[in-house]
Amino acid sequence: MSTQATQTAAPIVNRIERRSIDVVPDDERHGSPANQFTLWFGANMQITAIVDGALAVIFGADALWAIIGLLIGNICGGIVMALHSAQGPRLGLPQMISSRAQFGVYGAILPLVLVVIMYLGFAATGTVLAGQAINEIAAVDAAAFGIIIFGLLTFLVATLGYRYIHAMGRISTVVGIVGFVYLAVRLVTTYDVGAVLSDQNFDVVTFLLAISLAAGWQLTFGPYVADYSRYLPRDTNESATFSRTLAGTVIGSQWSMTFGALLAALSASAQLPENQLPFIANQVGFLGDLAGPAILAIAIYAVIVVGKLTVNCLNAYGGFMTITTTLTSFSGVDRIRPFARGLYIAGFIAVSVLIALLASEDFLTNFRNFILVLLTVFTPWSAINLTDYYLVSKERVDIPALYDPDGRYGRWNVAALSSYVLGILLQFPFLAQELYTGPATEALGGADISWLVGLFVTALIYYPWAKRTSRPPAEMIYPEQVRADA
Repeated sequence: MSTQATQTAAPIVNRIERRSIDVVPDDERHGSPANQFTLWFGANMQITAIVDGALAVIFGADALWAIIGLLIGNICGGIVMALHSAQGPRLGLPQMISSRAQFGVYGAILPLVLVVIMYLGFAATGTVLAGQAINEIAAVDAAAFGIIIFGLLTFLVATLGYRYIHAMGRISTVVGIVGFVYLAVRLVTTYDVGAVLSDQNFDVVTFLLAISLAAGWQLTFGPYVADYSRYLPRDTNESATFSRTLAGTVIGSQWSMTFGALLAALSASAQLPENQLPFIANQVGFLGDLAGPAILAIAIYAVIVVGKLTVNCLNAYGGFMTITTTLTSFSGVDRIRPFARGLYIAGFIAVSVLIALLASEDFLTNFRNFILVLLTVFTPWSAINLTDYYLVSKERVDIPALYDPDGRYGRWNVAALSSYVLGILLQFPFLAQELYTGPATEALGGADISWLVGLFVTALIYYPWAKRTSRPPAEMIYPEQVRADA
């Protein structure tokens, strides 16, 4: 992209974002792949990722093997997630609207509705923890106070849009590094970390659970990522976008999850003072106690709020994009005004805050089940989206047809919808859920490999079917205005 175009874009992007589900024109493109690193690093340096890492130990794995399993899962899931991110600069579109190229304009509503539920679930669970941190800072006992304040903060940043969300990513990266380095020092100087790492009893079932928890964490970011890379210049190197996204999400999440695994192991090792609640009973309070003096505890609570604010803005902004994509499937509208975006985001946040206020106290168990259920639903979607984009369509999309039910992609795509449903159903024998354990899982001793089945088997079903039935364009087709800008 030329320097002149970049200079032209500067006064535009400094205002409140005005784009929504429409294509970002070349003269509004800005940023570099390095921004993907800070966004995804900052979004993963947060307390919910710590909880996810702790779950691997809480449900049976020893700390060392949990950490190794989490690393494998983060890398495997992160590769899939980063491949979605690489689509953003070329398409200039939010992630989920590109699903219309696979599922059809109306058919894409099925995964879209499930994505909205995911966004609400993550927003609500994150709001609970951030609200506790705000209450600790303000010395307020009423749970609703922190939850509502956090909802208002999320509304402010998410409504401002893309550029400000990336700014939050940079802030949370710096704040997270400082805060978590301090906590790591406190951890190794206060407790005997070596003792919990020395217990190296390997159990394949809990090891695979650790891999699944981390892979699920990464794969559920799939519907998010192109939303935050779509403003990059169209000629941005795909491998640069991929590698920066992968590095940010894997390093940030692994750091947090390793910390969580160690905290859970220490909580179970009888090293804690008698008057201190274990991490599994009071996640936010435990980190405050670990920080030490009151002023430092308040600083750590602020770190928690900043980290959760970054990722919750992703939930609210992505929730708006997904709801808009669903509703406009029937109208053909491709742009939503900033005021309307504010209303959508406000409604989304209001619902997530209400869920947070009514949330069960059995947070850890519910969150673990939530992550694994989402893994079942979104792994087949990722398989179809990536297989089509990279192997069938070969990065050629007719963008105007994404808004036209009578266009190239039609209303419903039988190949994608059938493969998607089959991909979900074929995972059931391999599930290891509290409410249901599949026969294949029992034969494997309780090991959950459903995400591998959902990823690879769905791709194997969809690819030959799509090769016979799809008709991608000979080259990328952009709207007239975008072609004129180019």
